[in-house]
Amino acid sequence: MTARRPLVVVGDLLLDRDLDGTATRLCPDAPAPVVDDPAETLRPGGAGLAALLAARDGHDVVLVTPLSDDPRGRRAHALLRPHLRVVPLPADGPPAEKTRIRAGGQTLLRLDRAGGRPTGEVPDEAVRAVRTAGALLVADYGRGATALPALRRALGERAGAVPLVWDPHPRGSEPVPGTSVVTPNQAEALDFAARPTAAGSAAAPAAPGPGTLVHRMTALAHALRERWSADAVCVTLGARGALLARAAGSTCAVPAPDVLAPDPCGAGDRFAATLALRLGGGALPAEAVEDAVASAARFLAAGGAAAVHARPAAAPPAESVAPGRAASGTALPPAAAAVRARGGTVVATGGCYDLLHAGHVATLRAARSLGDCLVVLLNSDASVRALKGPGRPLNDQHDRAAVLAALDCVDAVVVFEETTPERALRALRPDVWVKGGDYSGADLPETPLVESWGGRVLTVPFLSGRSTTSLAQAAAESLRAARDARDAREARDGAGLPAGGTPARPSGRAWPR
Repeated sequence: MTARRPLVVVGDLLLDRDLDGTATRLCPDAPAPVVDDPAETLRPGGAGLAALLAARDGHDVVLVTPLSDDPRGRRAHALLRPHLRVVPLPADGPPAEKTRIRAGGQTLLRLDRAGGRPTGEVPDEAVRAVRTAGALLVADYGRGATALPALRRALGERAGAVPLVWDPHPRGSEPVPGTSVVTPNQAEALDFAARPTAAGSAAAPAAPGPGTLVHRMTALAHALRERWSADAVCVTLGARGALLARAAGSTCAVPAPDVLAPDPCGAGDRFAATLALRLGGGALPAEAVEDAVASAARFLAAGGAAAVHARPAAAPPAESVAPGRAASGTALPPAAAAVRARGGTVVATGGCYDLLHAGHVATLRAARSLGDCLVVLLNSDASVRALKGPGRPLNDQHDRAAVLAALDCVDAVVVFEETTPERALRALRPDVWVKGGDYSGADLPETPLVESWGGRVLTVPFLSGRSTTSLAQAAAESLRAARDARDAREARDGAGLPAGGTPARPSGRAWPR
């Protein structure tokens, strides 16, 4: 997509309000928590959130949505105006509003206020926006925007000409034929499949049938693809990733990175926006879905929709290298934030972890047993080079973080750039700092820092004879031995020696030395 061919998002704008405070006591007159001093955060919701996320990725975005000229509508418009262009459709009331009462990162209660619906004629400006889009995203939230005949005709005309991603809603309209990818979640797919088709029968059994979830959802996705005459249907399965059903029965399964997500709000919008942007940039559907799954995982790891107001428009920092569970050296991982909010114990340990071996695993498991979550502070590539020399690390920080994050005993990985983890420790403030090896707490330079906020420094036993250096030396020796054996074999073959034989010197010429 170019600046002249923006991503156009068509759908229903909502207004999301978070009231986030602390809850440490119950009401004296009811078994309900008291939320003290809540801070209010407003953000666009629904199609507005999908459009905002795409715009914050640095793309030119136009949002076509019902929008009323009243205080709630003007407030929602003001949140979007700095980031993208809004083409309003006439509406008979303000945007629907969803208010979440939260404490410690958890939603305790949600209050919904009904909104207006589109009314009157679709402006020519909205139709032109659809017809001139470089890519299209329909973010249907069941409020009526996708049922407008003029918009449906314009979307149907562009289907097949530009990438069209349709994120459906059970109370919304079915996708137009020729949609590039339809993205229902599991519950939405089941709901649509149970509805009668034009022929009067359901697309696929809605109730769970025999076989695994993957088998059932694969069959259902292909049935929906045929029903909607779509190029592909991608059913999102939350922590299980996504299933992409394409023509000729082809199915691509995309796993999701392991991520601790106490607040899944907004993940579907992040997924759909990334998918539309990647398809608009020329990516193949499977590539685009893989990127969308990873993008949604990063979004949730960063706090989900609740963190949108505080996040910059730029891409995630380069040091956030393990999808889902890595963070920068100054960010508090969601896993640690959730544990701290409920009064649990945050444990941290650190190191280079260049070649993960049994000694590392023993230390990590021991550290995890000391609390409710384990955060690994990982030296960056530059930090390892400064400590170990120019030949290290053997594996870059992306691979090292990914391997650590795959361990069940590790809840988060934080990469830091300095040669010591002091800055990362100050940001994390763990309750327990663990080192493996032949130390006492007093020997560790981090001890005064950790104890300054009431933390404890503990050591755990290590397995002798295991180290990255010894593994690297053993690998080098094995390589040298293999090279020497090869050289000897080549010399023997070149001299006509039988294997294991020692011929006499040939007469009449010098023996080569």
